[in-house]
This record gives sequence, C-alpha cells and structure tokens, in this order.
Amino acid sequence: MFFGKLLPKEGNFFELFNQHADRIVEAARAFSNLVVNYTDSHLREKYTQDVDNAERSADRVTHEVNRLIHTTFITPIDREQIHTLINLMDDVADLIQDSAETMALYDVRVMTEEISRLTDLSVKCCERVRDAVSMLGKIADPATAEAALKTCEEIDRLESDADRVMRSAMSKLFREEPDVREVIKLKAIYELLETITDKCEDVANQIEGIVLENS
Repeated sequence: MFFGKLLPKEGNFFELFNQHADRIVEAARAFSNLVVNYTDSHLREKYTQDVDNAERSADRVTHEVNRLIHTTFITPIDREQIHTLINLMDDVADLIQDSAETMALYDVRVMTEEISRLTDLSVKCCERVRDAVSMLGKIADPATAEAALKTCEEIDRLESDADRVMRSAMSKLFREEPDVREVIKLKAIYELLETITDKCEDVANQIEGIVLENS
C-alpha cells in the first residue's frame, strides 16, 4: 500500500480544467438570462441563484486542482502553469457572480443596451475559453495546438470589442444620464462586465504560454 503511494501518478488535471470551464459557461449564460429577464423578479432571483450555484461548483473544482498540485507526483504540465491557469479561470467565475451581486446591491432598475452588449461579449469570451481549455490535453498534436492558439486570438479580439463598447457606454452615460446615482451604478456595472472579458484574455494568454511551451 505504501509502495503504491510512491508510484508516479498523474492527476486528471485536463478533465478538471474542462469541468471548471463548463461551470464558467453555465455562470455566464445564467447571467445573460438574468439580464434578459431582469424585469421579472421571480426569474431574476432564479438566474441569480443559478450564477451562485455555478460559481460554487467552480470553486470546488479549483480547490480540487490546488489539492492535486500538492499530492500528484508527476503533473502533465508545469505545476505553476496549472496553479495560475485554474486561479485565473476561477477569477472569471467570481467576476460573473460579482456582477450579478452588484446589480442587486445597487438596485439597478433598467438594463441598458450597453449592459446587454457587454454581457453578450462576456458569454462569447467564456465559451471561447471553454473551447481553448478543451484542447489543452491534446496539444501534442500540431493541428490542435494551432487551433488552441487561434481560439486565444479570438478571445483577444472579443476583449478589444468589449473595450470599445465600454468606452462608448461611458461616454454616453456621462453625456446623457442626469441622475448622478444612476451614473455611479451603471459605471460600476460596465466596469465589472468589461473586467470579465479582461480576465478571459488573461486566461487566453496563459493558455498560449502553455501551448507554446508544451506543443
């Protein structure tokens, strides 16, 4: 029994990355549904709960990965890369939950077109993150490595789109919104939503590094 513990063992890190990425997409889609159905208090509560549940599930996966880093004899990629990637991914899930919580806390009454556009871009970014993560276990294949890098470039483009939407949203907000309280609320929401895409770009940059070093 003791000897068995000394044998090389690979934790199933790639499967755990995939599980976490699925939870991120779940959280992002629940948040999108929250935005679409915001005027219905019952649905708003339901989708806020869905975001919370997905974020908690993502947390559990993160804890399992961090535990495995310390107990696995041989890891498929560098331990530091694993640690950085899973924690950046967890930041994405946390930011989605923060966005839902902030909308409730600030008692935001109306979903603006800019919130909808930033939410759509966030969902797309999260879906592309899941696509890129799903390729990590197969990057020894040159075609898969290339596809992963292309997906990371797509995430970069979506993040740039979100930057542009946010700049335009801020400009419109300060020009057209007479209520200072609404300005404060919406500015905070816009910034949080744009930070989701920023963090997805950080995940993409980490994946690019892993692909280039290990393919």
